[in-house]
Amino acid sequence: MQEMRNGMMHFPPPVSRDRVISKFPKCYTPQACLQIKEDWDAKAACKERTDRHQGWDRLKMSKAVVVGDLNVGKTCLINRFCKDVFDRDYKATIGVDFEIERFELSGAPFSLQIWDTAGQEKFKCIASAYYRGAQVIITVFDMADIKSLEHSWQWLDEAMRENEPGSCSVFLVGTKSDLLAPEERQRTERDAIKIATKMKAEFWSVSAKTGENVQGFFFRVASLAFEDSVLKDMEKGITSTRIGGGDSIKSDRANLEEPQSRAVNTNCC
Repeated sequence: MQEMRNGMMHFPPPVSRDRVISKFPKCYTPQACLQIKEDWDAKAACKERTDRHQGWDRLKMSKAVVVGDLNVGKTCLINRFCKDVFDRDYKATIGVDFEIERFELSGAPFSLQIWDTAGQEKFKCIASAYYRGAQVIITVFDMADIKSLEHSWQWLDEAMRENEPGSCSVFLVGTKSDLLAPEERQRTERDAIKIATKMKAEFWSVSAKTGENVQGFFFRVASLAFEDSVLKDMEKGITSTRIGGGDSIKSDRANLEEPQSRAVNTNCC
């Protein structure tokens, strides 16, 4: 965040090149997506923000919580994107953990706080406390385990209990796509698309092992969250410039202060 020290403005360091998003990322499939459009026209709006120093004075951050059964690959998915590593022997997450990824979208800075929550029953009481104030809910299932897809409804329901109805962008993500034969993958994707449509969620099929679709997915999440955040500012009268040419998800979201460091709590309620 910009600071004033000795009368001088201090800006955050530039975003790494692999986190610069210049065009609106496409969805995985138009059969289950939150917004259909080929591109966005955000440059004018973002230029206005940076010219006014709004982009730097008011660094935007959205909170995304990742939920799902134990061993569906939540941590592997996050670590593939944030650290570009894959380890099939990750220990189960205890409580919660989070990563912060910084992006630049058409010249404007934006950060995504990605919360990795435990899938074990005994830690649900810990993880659920961190669902509150989410702008994005990412429900993860193992494409090789159909039961984990069926459980997605329960995870979404528990996450939404801590948030206002319709306040979050929802994603349904199938991991471990590399383990399935092409025909089996297509069949699983068809089932997932049906569920995603009922959830009003956007569906993605990814592989943390190979990296397939991982960057595209998180770029899509960041772009939708950023656009929604800017539209919220417009509604509040902060800026009069519209971002994007398509319909966007609009919601009332709580502005909650998040911890500035990672939080892992091992004491269950």
